[in-house]
Amino acid sequence: MKPSRELAARIGPVGVWLSVLAEVPAAEAAKAARVVEDLGYGALWIGESPAHKEIFTHAALLLSATTRLTVATGVATIWARDAVAAEGAAQTLGEAFPGRFVLGLGASHAEAGRGNGHDRPLTALREYLDVLDSDRYRGPRPDRAVPRVLAALRPRMQELARDRAAGMHSFFVPPAHTAAARERLGPEPLLVPEQAVVVDADAARAREVAREHVATRLVLRNYVNHLRALGFGDEDFADGGSDRLVDELVVCGAADQVAARVREHLAAGADHVAIHPLTRAPGVEPVLDQLRALAAEGGIRS
Repeated sequence: MKPSRELAARIGPVGVWLSVLAEVPAAEAAKAARVVEDLGYGALWIGESPAHKEIFTHAALLLSATTRLTVATGVATIWARDAVAAEGAAQTLGEAFPGRFVLGLGASHAEAGRGNGHDRPLTALREYLDVLDSDRYRGPRPDRAVPRVLAALRPRMQELARDRAAGMHSFFVPPAHTAAARERLGPEPLLVPEQAVVVDADAARAREVAREHVATRLVLRNYVNHLRALGFGDEDFADGGSDRLVDELVVCGAADQVAARVREHLAAGADHVAIHPLTRAPGVEPVLDQLRALAAEGGIRS
């Protein structure tokens, strides 16, 4: 079996993307990871921000707190550390937690204020991969290679993910993007879209939460350019995002409505959908409550 297909089978069709874990104490994050594991989700995806936890240290804490759950970086930015350091961190986690770590890499955002190559992200990521593939690491390695996925929104980055990694991870995308990505990737590479959700029967309140999430991304030019390529225009980017844009990017409603959107991604060619619960409430419990509701919905779990 191809490594990408083995990974898809191992993590199953549904995982979780939790940004809030980077903002809470380690003990609270560990407890949340155990809840995600116990609910039956196949993988836990974590992001990286200059203002929050260092992503490989964070992954190690979450892996240590669980016994079966796969932890994936979604994604580790190439500007936060050089490729030699990233390779050493990934191999260390892969050897310590066999079959449970996925290395997600990406060029991130120029607005994050890291690195000087944001005008050529494709070249920068390709050069980073060249170093990763140069086999400099001399420490102990896992028996099974650490899978690598790339953050990819646009066609050329998707092609790089197809050719140089196990597959791709997309963020801030509708099912139509997933379908186009699968066609470009072909049948074998892993395809993992993030899907933001608000599990709330109050439609107006849910859309307010969703719009706040969308608005924070509309200040990032690569997301705006990505959305323009999907057919959205200036009118969709005003006032925090049009209803059409918000509804395409964030699914709001009861658990069965959210589950239906997840199945749309899977039908479009996703191997695994990373559910990203949104809430205004502080802490981890409100997010976990949404995951519990979704886990109770038939067919949503891996």
